[in-house]
Amino acid sequence: MLSAGLGTRLRPITNNTPKCLVPINGKPLLEYWLENLSKVGITEFLINTSYLHKKVEDFIQNSPYKKQVTLIYEKELLNTGGTLLKNKDFFNNETFMLVHADNLSLCNFNDFMNSHKNRNKKCEITMMLFKSDTPQSCGIVELKDNIVKKFYEKVKNPPSNLANGAVYICEASIFNFLETLNKKEIDFSNDALPFYLNKINTFLNDVYHRDIGTIESYGISQIDMHKLHPCKIMV
Repeated sequence: MLSAGLGTRLRPITNNTPKCLVPINGKPLLEYWLENLSKVGITEFLINTSYLHKKVEDFIQNSPYKKQVTLIYEKELLNTGGTLLKNKDFFNNETFMLVHADNLSLCNFNDFMNSHKNRNKKCEITMMLFKSDTPQSCGIVELKDNIVKKFYEKVKNPPSNLANGAVYICEASIFNFLETLNKKEIDFSNDALPFYLNKINTFLNDVYHRDIGTIESYGISQIDMHKLHPCKIMV
């Protein structure tokens, strides 16, 4: 679970709060993930930290999930692929879910996992998709038979609004490819995903998915979650 970002576009909210802990309708983003994934039987979590890492560590230590979480501090960020590769042994050669914790994602995660289980076996990754209201600011995909054929990264006139949600289920075989790159910092989107074109299964999250990356998006998520789960909103 990637939780180390600076959250610069969310300042001043992230001046003193790490992005993964910004509250949505009174609950930190990271808590949504831990709660929802625990409910579908995921029992072990690897979470990387960097910016304001002590606050993330304190949150985990005081949460019901502390025995399920392994925290890793990165003084220098390795990017998504680099973090995966450095912690390869944690995954014990098993299928795993890769989550960017600055997204707010609600869906039937059992369906997501079943989509991967029932995928075309040439696919080593299942990518969560969502329908974006700002497709020009997202990574848009082109599909054939539910498999990614092409990427359009933040183009002016994208061909659709089907966007990469940056939530994946991956086979352990991807470590073999990451090792061939021979570098510590690996950008998963730019260095790895292009290699897997025609080998990425997809799952459409038609419940709720939003990148909490800007003040505007953060505000929209507060309103949306308040409608779904009314309670006092904390900002």
